Amino acid sequence: MATRVDSPAPVLPPPADQDNADLAGFGYQPVLHRKLGRYASFAAGFSFVSILTTIFQFFGFGYSFGGAAFFWTWPIVFVGQFLVALNFAELAARYPISGCIYQWSRRLGGEVVGWFAGWMMVIAQIVTAAAAAIALQVVLPSIWSGFQIIGDDTALTSTSGASNAVLLGSILLVLTTVINVIGIDLMARINSIGVTVEIIGVLAIIALFFTHTERGPGVVLHTDQAAPGPYWAAFLVSGLMAAYVMVGFDSAGELSEETKNPRRVAPRTILTALAVSALGGGLLLLGALMAAPSLDDGSLGSEGLAYVLTAKLDSPAGKVLLGCVAVAITVCTLAIQTAGSRLMFSMARDGKLPFARRLAVVHPRFGTPVLPAVIIGVLGIGLLVLNLGNAAIFATLASVCIVTLYLAYLLVTVPLLVRRIRGWDSGDAGLFNLGRFGIPINALAVTWGIAMAVNLAWPRAEVYTPNGGGWWMLWAAPLFVVIVVAVGVVVHRIVNAKPSTESLEPAVQPA
Repeated sequence: MATRVDSPAPVLPPPADQDNADLAGFGYQPVLHRKLGRYASFAAGFSFVSILTTIFQFFGFGYSFGGAAFFWTWPIVFVGQFLVALNFAELAARYPISGCIYQWSRRLGGEVVGWFAGWMMVIAQIVTAAAAAIALQVVLPSIWSGFQIIGDDTALTSTSGASNAVLLGSILLVLTTVINVIGIDLMARINSIGVTVEIIGVLAIIALFFTHTERGPGVVLHTDQAAPGPYWAAFLVSGLMAAYVMVGFDSAGELSEETKNPRRVAPRTILTALAVSALGGGLLLLGALMAAPSLDDGSLGSEGLAYVLTAKLDSPAGKVLLGCVAVAITVCTLAIQTAGSRLMFSMARDGKLPFARRLAVVHPRFGTPVLPAVIIGVLGIGLLVLNLGNAAIFATLASVCIVTLYLAYLLVTVPLLVRRIRGWDSGDAGLFNLGRFGIPINALAVTWGIAMAVNLAWPRAEVYTPNGGGWWMLWAAPLFVVIVVAVGVVVHRIVNAKPSTESLEPAVQPA
């Protein structure tokens, strides 16, 4: 059994042929295929954030609560998440290992804290993959009515719209599972092409909106279309959109063992993916608010960006841009599933999951952990089927997954802050390093994470039961977290009840 160390391995010369030796310094046998360059690493983080996917999916939600002034939730959430990303970038340089949230947390807070960080992150990624997949409902029926297979109401909040979203999302998850199984080469190629298409689509839509404006940028100060009640309360709810968009930037770290020179590439791509997403998303939001034909006829809240886009370009070119959004949704789901499978693989090779030996097997030809990818796809589809016909499925899935993600992030940033206060050696000065700003940036990141987790989990009828429902739906987010932790306690005990010999070396399936 390999000996694993908590101190960083010696930093070896940067060429890719030294990366595997670097990984071996942590006690892990390199079995994944190291083929990702800088752009592919950036694409992994950018496609997980996927501003076209999530803004198209949740723009209407944010606007219906906060009115046009909900725009300001975007820069606020970006600043908070960038504080988190700075800490993650420093850790990515120090620990370039797949399953980064789990690996970082356990090296900072110990085995138990690390295990629960990994467990919560795996669950969150399964839910996030499902939530991203159902976003196809936002665009495909607008491209062609034939995509509305169930019923005739395409609205996200309708029963037939939600049911059709489950069908489309399930088909997408089958497709992304197949791609993930075939190999990192195909996944990276599709992901990089998809991200390029998404970036071109974002730029084209921004240009369209800003050349067809109906009002000036002062629209972002308008609160007249906000939900009834105190505006601060509506503003906090509307922030769900931005909070849901700006997660997953750590995906570059998840793929560290498949990235060339990950100590230097991963930190940059983590920060770049979030910053580029924030800039593009902010311009997209502003352009949509300025170009919307009407702010008060209800269409902007119910149909979101698709309403603005089709109103301004109701032509084949508009369909092409909506097609770009569909591509973005596809690669977003693909990236989430890829990151989740690498995290599951990383925990399994340490013997920290049930059936670890099977989960840690890597296909010799494809170089992928096949079973984790399949499990995430199957569980994602199962989650969608359980919510069949639920008109609140979008807000509910988004809320529970991002609350769990924020808690998993806190299980990294809190132990890191404790270590900094006690005197933490951040490693080689030649790598990304926060230096003397580490403690204040880390402390702000922790404060931000706690505040957002509370805000997002708060039981609000307008979010969780817009059309009525039981108390369990209203308390969906806190209940989900409690259930995840409770099940995690049971699984953790089962795993640790096994003999220590269950801790595994990375395995390669026989050809």
